[in-house]
Amino acid sequence: MPHRKADVVQGTLDMLILKTVSLEPMHGVGITQRIEQLTRGMFRVKPGSLFPALYRLEREGWVKGEWGESENNRRAKYYRLTSAGRQQLREEQSSWAQRSLAIARILESTSR
Repeated sequence: MPHRKADVVQGTLDMLILKTVSLEPMHGVGITQRIEQLTRGMFRVKPGSLFPALYRLEREGWVKGEWGESENNRRAKYYRLTSAGRQQLREEQSSWAQRSLAIARILESTSR
């Protein structure tokens, strides 16, 4: 059965953005494309979710945005991970690992 594209799981968008910009500085459209690429097309990030999240992450000091020129010679804001963002990413990855393990335990349970 082919998989459908889905919106990002609630509560994970910040973590996915932080991880994506930890790989290399990127502009908004690039972040969206990379998340879709890394999830093999499973998740999509809508601009209405992405840009408010980027503004929030920048306000928190977890990413820093700088204006530059995109591949197609357009002005774009490139985001990079800060040291505070690196720490936040580690914390979110740890929390996600714990939550996904707990969910896996429930899903693997059998009736008595």
